[in-house]
Amino acid sequence: MNMLKFTYGTTVFLSSAMLMVLEITAGRIIAPYVGNSLYSWTSVIGVVLAGLSFGNWLGGWLADRNHRHRTLGIALGIGALASLLVLAMLPAYGTLIRGQLLSLAWTSLLLVFGLFLVPAILLGVVSPLVTTLYLRIDESTGRAVGLLHALGATGSIFGTFAAGFVLIQWIGTRWTIIMVAIVLALLALPWLVRGPHRTPLLMSLLVAGLGMAAVTDRMNGFVAPCDIESQYYCLRVIDNHDQPGTMNTRSLAIDHLIHGTNDLDDPESLLTPYIHGMDTLIESRFSRNTPLRYFFAGGGAYTYPRALAARHGESEIVVSEIDPAVTKIAQSELDLDISEMTVHHDESRYVLGRYGPNRFDVLVLDAFHDVGFPHHLATREFNNLIKNRLSENGLFLINAIDQFPNSILIRTLLKTLKESFEHVEVWIERPSGSQNRLTFILSASNQPFEFAEIESKHGVFRVWYNITDFIEEQSLKYDAITLTDDYAPIERLISVLFTSAQQL
Repeated sequence: MNMLKFTYGTTVFLSSAMLMVLEITAGRIIAPYVGNSLYSWTSVIGVVLAGLSFGNWLGGWLADRNHRHRTLGIALGIGALASLLVLAMLPAYGTLIRGQLLSLAWTSLLLVFGLFLVPAILLGVVSPLVTTLYLRIDESTGRAVGLLHALGATGSIFGTFAAGFVLIQWIGTRWTIIMVAIVLALLALPWLVRGPHRTPLLMSLLVAGLGMAAVTDRMNGFVAPCDIESQYYCLRVIDNHDQPGTMNTRSLAIDHLIHGTNDLDDPESLLTPYIHGMDTLIESRFSRNTPLRYFFAGGGAYTYPRALAARHGESEIVVSEIDPAVTKIAQSELDLDISEMTVHHDESRYVLGRYGPNRFDVLVLDAFHDVGFPHHLATREFNNLIKNRLSENGLFLINAIDQFPNSILIRTLLKTLKESFEHVEVWIERPSGSQNRLTFILSASNQPFEFAEIESKHGVFRVWYNITDFIEEQSLKYDAITLTDDYAPIERLISVLFTSAQQL
């Protein structure tokens, strides 16, 4: 009797843990298709809770109809198969959903719904079914129900920490899901062998599992799209050698967005237009060969820090890149040498806070990630910190993505920056006729850029236009808000980017 109670408790604990492992893994495994945003995580949490809720109801319904151990074993066994099915479906289904002209919110929701709803329902069946079975051998209703609820909650906590702190970092998302399937299959065994028809059931589960594994392998479901799955991102290096006009270049993709392209033969080459534009603005403020003190919030492909280090070694280059794996892959694959830099693998605002006033001549915020912008790096309080850390003639540069001409995020950033800096400008390249999503450069300092356009003096010929007056007119017309640490609705401000295929 005590062994049966122990087995019931173990089943509830581990099934709850595996559900949370699936939930945490879901947010990471869909990132190469829809990025890592508030929308993707909201979809994951909502779908899993919906599946769990329906599964709880279904489990109670089955318990009232005298379903017992065999039903419990079947639910766990099919749950194992449904977990493997996630890997089998992901490549084709993810590509199909991403190719539709849907908003990011709908794309994320449909992707998670199709992949993770069924496993969540099946694992939701377990708790009410086990609770009913447990009460048949223990008449202490309150104690029994409280114990099983506590074991379920503790299992959920264990699964959350195991997935986030250990499994995904050490074995990756694919092997994490394979592990979930194996654990669920093992949990099913003691319940399947207790009832009648155990041999056909066990053989069916085995054959189905082998068949699902074969299908997953054929669909390349076991192959992760990442070169490195880090604590934070799915990192991929794209070799551009075979593409015409790309020279000997490689690009770094973080989740599903390319964050920079490095010319392996010429480290000073700035192929990415907004990086080239920032360099041009800096050169117009300071002499090209003047040693400066730079701080970069965000490393990415390290394209610009790498170019500065190659250009003149006397400049001080400080980079804050939260993910050590980004730096590692840039060193191994993108020809990065950090011997002339100071690299902090920590959060940029925290790192910058450790430096004293008037410490840097140029501060570059290059942290627009995926389809989001770190809200704590866009607020008035952060801008005040930046101003304090800049020298008297220092320059703060930001790159951000927004639609054009109705640039909701840009006019908000402009208004927020103007509360800290005397002079703020907005720059773009001339958009093509069909282009409505652009990369903007914002410059902020105590001195103005008194020209309407600026041309590159080195590398590819490009022109950037000062559209500050246009954005300010928008700010007045639409009453732009100021971003603060207490109120920074970045996702809402850029939600318009999520209404077309251009978002991806």
